Amino acid sequence: MKSHRCYDAIPTSCKLVIFDTKLQVKTAFFALVANGLRAAPLWDNKLQRFVGMLTITDFINILHCYYKSPLVQIYELENHRIETWRDVYLKYFNHFLVSISPEASLFDAIYSLLRYKIHRLPVIDPESGNVLHILTHKRILKFLHIFGGMVPKPRFIQRPIQELGIGTFRDIAMVRETATLYDALSIFVDRRVSALPVVDEHGKVLALYSRFDVINLAAQKTYNNLDVTMQEAVQRRKCFAEGVIKCYPDETLETIIDRIVKAEVHRLVLVDRADIVKGIISLSDLLQAMVLTPAGIDSLLH
Repeated sequence: MKSHRCYDAIPTSCKLVIFDTKLQVKTAFFALVANGLRAAPLWDNKLQRFVGMLTITDFINILHCYYKSPLVQIYELENHRIETWRDVYLKYFNHFLVSISPEASLFDAIYSLLRYKIHRLPVIDPESGNVLHILTHKRILKFLHIFGGMVPKPRFIQRPIQELGIGTFRDIAMVRETATLYDALSIFVDRRVSALPVVDEHGKVLALYSRFDVINLAAQKTYNNLDVTMQEAVQRRKCFAEGVIKCYPDETLETIIDRIVKAEVHRLVLVDRADIVKGIISLSDLLQAMVLTPAGIDSLLH
């Protein structure tokens, strides 16, 4: 991985949207939804540089923080400019931009993604200052999968996933179908997870509700009612929803990598034969196990 550059993983054709910090928040989130994107780099015209990313996490933090506030009407927030959101409403959250050079290695990119617990890493040309691409866990794992012959596979790839202990098996973040959407937002904020298995009273997985689903609340103008149950929230989804792609404890790591890449999802839900949730295996877990741990870098995920 140290011999492959970030530039190598950039597709020949891809979509990149950049927002000026003076853009209205409502316009920005509609643009994310319309383009099927989860984040966009932010350009500050006054400073003449990129200053951060606008992400779905920002939207979730705002909703969660101000939904029950008597001082702020939630529907008024979307009329502000992005710079106001960042300066006033997101002042408690991390602002600095983590980026990488196209000449840096993919190993360094994986390290940055996991160390800073971010899901998107802008590749910025040091000479022009332009954003060339947004690297993600999914893109890097797909690159590894496509060019698997060029990257030596570890011997443990044929061992069962449970035996390897790759993933989260204790204190799994999930939400009951009878809980409210606001409860789900609270878990997103507190646990910093990107998706929640929606389960019944027995722990059987019924659906997956991701942070990307939350952004559609803006498009549907339904973010002023977060007291609906998760069952209703799942049924209301009008856009493409990432399905529950499952895996089982006795399946090998190789099988799981193949499934997650082909399904183009961000995580697999580990279940027993009765569909009871037993764990979550994310792209971060796989990259940590396949790339960083063999290089002697202990887990950056906890």
